[in-house]
Amino acid sequence: MSSFVSQLKQRRVYRVAIGYAIVAWLAVQIAATVLPAFHAPEFILPVLIVLLGVGFPVALVLAWAFDVTPAGIEKTPEGTGAAAAKNLRYAWALGAIGLLIATAGVGAYWWWHYPGTKRSAAPEVASQNAVREKEAAAPVSPAIPEKSIAVLPFENLSDEKANSYFANGIQDEILTRLSKIADLKVISRTSTQKYQSAPDNLREVGRQLGVANLLEGSVQKAGNAVHINVQLIKVATDAHLWAESYDRDLQNIFAVEGEVAGAIAEQLKVKLTGAEEKAIADKPTENVAAYDAYLRGITIEHTQYSYGAYQEAAQNYADAVRLDPKFGLAWARLGVVRSFLYFNGVDRNTNTPEAVKEAADRAKSLAPDSGESWTAQGAYRYRVLRDFEGAAVAYKQAQAKLPNNSYVLENLAFVLRRLGRWDEAEKNYKKALELDPRDISLLGSMGGEFYNYLRRFDAANATLDRALEISPDSESAHANKALVLQSEGRLTEAAQEIARIPHDSTDDFVLITRLNQAFYERRFDNAIDAIEKKLRSIAAGQAFDSITLSALVQLGFCQQWTGHQDDAVRTFTRAIQSIKPTPDTVVAPEANGLPSTLALAYAGLGEKEKALTQAQCAVQDYGADAVSKPGAEGTLAQIQALFGDADAAIAAIPHLLEVPAGITQADLRLNPLWDPLRKDPRFEKIVAAPAK
Repeated sequence: MSSFVSQLKQRRVYRVAIGYAIVAWLAVQIAATVLPAFHAPEFILPVLIVLLGVGFPVALVLAWAFDVTPAGIEKTPEGTGAAAAKNLRYAWALGAIGLLIATAGVGAYWWWHYPGTKRSAAPEVASQNAVREKEAAAPVSPAIPEKSIAVLPFENLSDEKANSYFANGIQDEILTRLSKIADLKVISRTSTQKYQSAPDNLREVGRQLGVANLLEGSVQKAGNAVHINVQLIKVATDAHLWAESYDRDLQNIFAVEGEVAGAIAEQLKVKLTGAEEKAIADKPTENVAAYDAYLRGITIEHTQYSYGAYQEAAQNYADAVRLDPKFGLAWARLGVVRSFLYFNGVDRNTNTPEAVKEAADRAKSLAPDSGESWTAQGAYRYRVLRDFEGAAVAYKQAQAKLPNNSYVLENLAFVLRRLGRWDEAEKNYKKALELDPRDISLLGSMGGEFYNYLRRFDAANATLDRALEISPDSESAHANKALVLQSEGRLTEAAQEIARIPHDSTDDFVLITRLNQAFYERRFDNAIDAIEKKLRSIAAGQAFDSITLSALVQLGFCQQWTGHQDDAVRTFTRAIQSIKPTPDTVVAPEANGLPSTLALAYAGLGEKEKALTQAQCAVQDYGADAVSKPGAEGTLAQIQALFGDADAAIAAIPHLLEVPAGITQADLRLNPLWDPLRKDPRFEKIVAAPAK
């Protein structure tokens, strides 16, 4: 060893090793600085480091074998015999040592700059992503603006408690007029209606709603006489900024709402444009009976959420415009509600495209500058024409005239997501939530649909947890939470959420969630019981809505899978006859995928050509719809699988796993409709792959 060390010194190998290391280090530092400036590919720097590492043992061996002399580079004498053989062994040993040193150096560099960085950064990135998802769903809590207000429910002091709709309507009309003022932040009725008329904890209410001022009021109606009390309260001090009483007969009640809105604007030093002054002072109608019917419709629409309630609201609006054909505001509400019922396949004999168009156009002709008229136009274009671009334009026009209307912002978000403009949609969802921070339906749409479509499950769960914090007994919030957990494949937790919903719930969305759970758990008898219970609850002769028709087709498959083939044939036939009673019946696209439901019914009967043709038509029907098209494509793939075309079905799956509103890994693992593919190695590989 002493001889080897002596040779290293004599041949100046130490000097070469140190010099090479310094030059290599400088080369790496310079390359790391310069290469990004020239947009060089990322692989160049790692390749350079490896080459410099490989060069190190070569440099050591060359330093051993050659000397630098005044006469130039000369080969170092190795001697003869045993000395020469020993020096050759030393040279090999030196090369091996150099290679070990180079490997350790390159490995250390890699550890600290590549895998090490990724290893240490991964938790940080995951943490940042989790924080980002929580922030996406967290309550917006900016500094509360002084020019902000919430109109609390008005107390009904009438002897006839049935007149509560009138107090609700007066409150809503005052709120609606205030919401037209751009310089004022106004909280939507959905968030305020859960509070008492005169709560004791005003500061807590103000904090929860994010406002500096609250308006309380009471209404007493007796015959044709109406007495209204209102008071404006500053949340921070509980001080009464302004109060007023109004005694009017019904014929002159319309002006009160504008007077109250104007007085509040004055007290809060709000700047009003000329258009805003006109908007808050306008009288919607001079017909007392028409106005009464309108207020009944508004109250039903804002306090009940079911197809039956919306049909009742539509009837009241229809009564209002019958009593006063020039009642533009009532025409607008009629158009919006009927568009919703049409979109969801409810009583399409009444809620026809022509009926929706008539209401929207009448509103526009009677009140061309009204935000409500533009809202009706947006609803018609969105839900009937499926002109999503045109609907977005209309809703933006409405939003300019109704700057504090969360409903308009939410519907704009609905349209933008169908256009595939997900980031824009999220911004509008969040703006709507600022104005309606305690709206369970809005939170449910964001968590159970929007974030679930994007597979942003952390944000979805955080949003729904917020909804359940506000309303722990909300059936829809528990159902939405279960749906998200099902999408993640967390069936035990999903079952726990479903168990928190009353067993006798008649909510359609609860039914969907329960059926999904039963499908995934393969408890087909339970699914059959739930669907048959739903069918028994429908009055004889009443047309099925699209959700019930989808459940009917699911019933057929459950009957097949449990060996009741004859029952399944009758069920599928019944579904087809209900969806397409005549060969000429046009099955138009709507909210719940009815064209795809028809395709599955044909598939259940084994009618291959009809099923595939209808499924392909559904994909075309939803071609411009980023929310519904992936579902139609998924149904087509399932039908292809059912009829043995595994190649086509499997080819569609990777895209559906990536696109928003497509399928999830959990659905591939659990849904019985994918069973025909389970023994295919290609399908098994996709199912086994980690979720993206």
